[in-house]
Amino acid sequence: MVGKRQKYDPGMREGAVRIVLETGKPAAEVARDLGIHEATLQNWVSKARAAQESGDGPVGESEREELIRLRANAKEQAKRIVELEMEREVLKRCMVLWVK
Repeated sequence: MVGKRQKYDPGMREGAVRIVLETGKPAAEVARDLGIHEATLQNWVSKARAAQESGDGPVGESEREELIRLRANAKEQAKRIVELEMEREVLKRCMVLWVK
């Protein structure tokens, strides 16, 4: 007889995977400590590693800081573009008045 499938919340999964990845402990040991089947934890770790390699995984701290810096820079540039466009319009109007 097949037992019911256990559901684990995402926080539990992430925590277990982080323990394996950050401490370097074997998945089997961590699985025993947490009461999770070894193959289940190994699947989670494999998926997390694959996501990290493909760039789909969570953003690291340095990447997050760079993203914040780039967004702020883009915001400043957009603001500067608007200012320059306004100045250009003023200069165009001045040229029209000067030519007349």
